Amino acid sequence: MSAGAVRRGRRPAGEDTRASIVAAAREEFAAKGYDAVSMRGVARAAGVDPGLIRHYFDGKGELFAASLVPAGADPQALAGRFAEGGIEGLGERLARTVLAVWDAPDGQVQLRLVLSGLLSADGHVQELPRYLQRTVFDQVAALLPREVAARRVGLVASQVLGVLVARHLLHLEPVASMSPDELVQSIAPTIQRYLEGVDEGLAPGPPEEQNSSHGEY
Repeated sequence: MSAGAVRRGRRPAGEDTRASIVAAAREEFAAKGYDAVSMRGVARAAGVDPGLIRHYFDGKGELFAASLVPAGADPQALAGRFAEGGIEGLGERLARTVLAVWDAPDGQVQLRLVLSGLLSADGHVQELPRYLQRTVFDQVAALLPREVAARRVGLVASQVLGVLVARHLLHLEPVASMSPDELVQSIAPTIQRYLEGVDEGLAPGPPEEQNSSHGEY
């Protein structure tokens, strides 16, 4: 096979084809920027048929989002594991998993790339939230009552992303220097409260409801 030739079809057994594609995409996006990268170019770099990329990813946007996740981390698989235990203790499992991924050296580098991209005006940065929604938060939402799932998951996502921004982009103390265990113990109760809907229904109701509740005190 000549240099640079594309190997057609799936790679030999034992090779993680999807991971190879993501690794090639990560290098392509870092070197060229989003707009200059093509699916065919990523296929050439990964040594696979372009059709194989479409087998794993819906389009360039989803491939871009996957490339922003640290190497070796599969968000869908991780979400499946921390969601297995149901709602009880999910806040702590989620917080611990997120910090384990993004506190790692590779994770910190990727996170800075992600966060700097999210602060840009480019429309493609919205692909990452969509990707995380499909791979992670949809699994969390599946554990919640349908009518409140979007609200609760949105609050959870805001808490998690806010902590990551404070810790790794703003270096806000004491969040930046807290140990993972300390940070998990601090934020997990809030995440759990959002998941369980503890704060729901606190808005003042009709006058008769307010009067009846006052009579209880």
